[in-house]
Amino acid sequence: MTSTYRYLPDTKHDQEEMLAALNLSTVDELFSDLPSDIRMDHELNIPEAVPEPLLMKKMQQLSSINKHANDYPIFLGAGTYDHYIPSVVNHMISRSEFYTAYTPYQPEISQGELQAIFEFQTMVCELTGMDAANSSMYDGFTSLAEAASLAVASTKRPRVLISKSVHPESRAILNTVSDGQGYKVEEAELNVDVTDLKNLKEQIDMDTAAVIVQYPNFFGSIEDLQEIKHIAQDKGALFIVSANPLALALLEAPGKIGADIVIGDMQPLGLPMSFGGPHCGYFAVRKKFMRNLPGRIVGQTKDVNGKRGFVLTLQAREQHIRRDKASSNICSNQALNALASSVCMTALGKQGIRHMAQLNFEKADYMAKRLEDKGYKIKNRSPFFNEFVIELPTAVKEVNHTLFEAGIIGGYDLEKDYGFKNQMLVAVTEQRTKEEIDHFVETLEGAVHG
Repeated sequence: MTSTYRYLPDTKHDQEEMLAALNLSTVDELFSDLPSDIRMDHELNIPEAVPEPLLMKKMQQLSSINKHANDYPIFLGAGTYDHYIPSVVNHMISRSEFYTAYTPYQPEISQGELQAIFEFQTMVCELTGMDAANSSMYDGFTSLAEAASLAVASTKRPRVLISKSVHPESRAILNTVSDGQGYKVEEAELNVDVTDLKNLKEQIDMDTAAVIVQYPNFFGSIEDLQEIKHIAQDKGALFIVSANPLALALLEAPGKIGADIVIGDMQPLGLPMSFGGPHCGYFAVRKKFMRNLPGRIVGQTKDVNGKRGFVLTLQAREQHIRRDKASSNICSNQALNALASSVCMTALGKQGIRHMAQLNFEKADYMAKRLEDKGYKIKNRSPFFNEFVIELPTAVKEVNHTLFEAGIIGGYDLEKDYGFKNQMLVAVTEQRTKEEIDHFVETLEGAVHG
């Protein structure tokens, strides 16, 4: 039995004993309360069960068909990136006391979990330049939507203005959330690769609760946060920045430029791509908005003996306070993924994270210059971090097919989300070597010019 199944199933004899204890003859009698017309009267159309060793072989054969970042160099970013993850990260998050913990419902006996969350909050505040951060959220996209809802609730204004340079998925989720919350979302136009500040000034008014931009934005370009802050401040709107935490090791912290809320996704720091998730969102604010934070905040204190301890300081969730007073319906956090990011940041250290960010900047710059030397147009007018847009003389889909045949995972096609025909968003992280970058450029040349 143990050689066939990882877990011992109940045998036919076990089933008969359980039915006898319930005074039933068949399993079907357990569902007798359900009308017969809604019950399935046939077997599921799935293959017959096989022993686990055979199933594992079959699954490994199927998985070997896939090509991934361990096989091919990947130049695809657009929100999920191939970054270096120290080996200690997986070792730590695989420990049972962290791996099996869901959320500290009894915080006084969950000191290890609370300390891990507290350290995460502290590092987020250091990166963003903000006063307080919560214990984490599902991902950067939902963090952005929650930030907009906080702004609307705080200002009592019915409208949010978001730049089209913000990630398309963030904007899509914001539109979904705003529909339920009852506020309006409008988009500020682009000036090539950044927010059109003239258009932003024309659109913003006294009904605007917040202005939202991304830093670096979806195209990798650095927005002028200082000027956008002035535009928002003149109309009394809050300034929300969605920031890449790795880039913040190199760029000026949004909090020092005047951001009211800084949110983002921790995936670049310690979280694998994993086919798009799970991620971990962060949410940081100025002190005046601390009590409106979704989720919870872990605080540091001392016990009766003066020993350092941790407590759940604030919990703005409907399970703990009156539902009509709750500022969010977020009832959980990504504690395990937040721990992974914390361990990653700790392992790299301040200088290590900065060096990692610098490599992203320099390698992207090197690739852009190589492409320009070959006659390709780089669409970014503003300085960019680790992504940039290249204009191609042919369809991105065709180019990516040729790249893939040469053992390269290409960039992101911008036609779907922006209508930018023949424009590819290319990501270059510290993982990409000079040889891989040169191979991309040479293969691209062959794909375009034959």
